[in-house]
Amino acid sequence: MAEATTGRRTGSPLEVLLAFLKLGLTSFGGPVAHLGYFRTEFVERRRWLADADYADLVALCQFLPGPASSQVGMALGLRRAGWWGLVAAFVGFTLPSALLLIAFAYGVAQWPALAGSGAVHGLKVVAVAVVAQAVWGMARALCPDRPRAGIAFGAALLVVALPTAHAQLGAIVAGGLLGRWVLTLPPLPPQDHAAAGVSRRTGAALLVLCAALLLALPLAAAAWPEPWLQAAAVFYQAGALVFGGGHVVLPLLQAGVVPPGWVDNAGFLAGYGAAQAVPGPLFTFAAYLGAVMPAPSGGGAGGWVGGLAMLAAIFLPAFLLVAGALPFWEALRRRAGMQRTMAGLNAAVVGVLAAALYDPVWTSAIGSRADFALALSAFGLLVVGKVSPLWVVALAALAGALLGG
Repeated sequence: MAEATTGRRTGSPLEVLLAFLKLGLTSFGGPVAHLGYFRTEFVERRRWLADADYADLVALCQFLPGPASSQVGMALGLRRAGWWGLVAAFVGFTLPSALLLIAFAYGVAQWPALAGSGAVHGLKVVAVAVVAQAVWGMARALCPDRPRAGIAFGAALLVVALPTAHAQLGAIVAGGLLGRWVLTLPPLPPQDHAAAGVSRRTGAALLVLCAALLLALPLAAAAWPEPWLQAAAVFYQAGALVFGGGHVVLPLLQAGVVPPGWVDNAGFLAGYGAAQAVPGPLFTFAAYLGAVMPAPSGGGAGGWVGGLAMLAAIFLPAFLLVAGALPFWEALRRRAGMQRTMAGLNAAVVGVLAAALYDPVWTSAIGSRADFALALSAFGLLVVGKVSPLWVVALAALAGALLGG
């Protein structure tokens, strides 16, 4: 019981790696399911920390932009085995799905006909159901009143009217500003927090570095238009500005990689559909995109190097933010202005994701009554039947192959 109370720096990086590798190979179902797996493994079974401490970490990571489940894993690794424990948790939880998606990218590059097959079309259709489920669930949780619903509708209208990356970012920023000005939320009660293992000076340095890279990378990509630098700026920006869960990364990445011609819409949605069928975090979709994007030399797929590089670019903000915010968490969570800003940001991302549900997800995948019937069936299995996304994706790929045949 004593270990569950302290729970920090009492293990080794190898122990953390093996624990998270097990989860990285078996954790299907998306971020909410991942958080449940983490609680079962680290609170109930291994007793690395107490339930209250775990709930506190989950609250922090849902407050921050980025992939919440991956950030909870990083924080758990940091508490257990220091900085190398953080790295071990990230590698163990993320690498299995990243490698599977890079392998899928190689299959698409090696056999071009695969991209136009019925099975891959089924993956694109199931993406409609998955994103619709995300919009439905997020809208119910993040837009419970008229002001936040209005922010979501306004963000969706803006992005539909101006389908660019700048419009998406502008809608999110505007949502945060409106939330700060117009929302009224009850104050949060004070809480005790376990020691973060990160000093305030180090945390401040990490937060400043995160913000500096967010500004510097796009400027550097504009000054030196190297493909790898432009891609790193796009993926870092997406990782730093995603609020509300992994599905929200879809519109930001689509606006960043499809218009320049790095990936076409069909290949983009095929990879997104495949990402639903692998365990681990949805952000590993970046590994697929990095692998299918053109290499800096202009020849062939980006391959393993491109996939791992874009994976690092999209997850780097998550590392900087969670480690940087840990020592300031109590002060952050109780600021009324910050609470209202975050509520407005979350409402805006619901609208951005709803706009992405129409374009590119719906417009690129639904071309017939049969496609619509397949998407509707997949949505019913996910929302009403509560069927695992793995099985829904497999069934959609099989149905797509049969319809294509």
